Amino acid sequence: MLLNKLKGLVVEEEGQGMAEYALVLGVIAVGVIAVLAIFGRQIVEIFDDIVESLRDAGFNGDETE
Repeated sequence: MLLNKLKGLVVEEEGQGMAEYALVLGVIAVGVIAVLAIFGRQIVEIFDDIVESLRDAGFNGDETE
């Protein structure tokens, strides 16, 4: 009987832990979406500048040796 109660505690804690992980994952996802919504265009411009610099340096990305 005591063993069954201990097993029940472990199962409940695992379920609670999974809920906490899901909550943290949800908060992180909302944060990432917010950052992309605010800074998305600026991030794209930075990557465009990097690609342009690489092309100016002679790297096309489609060359095979």
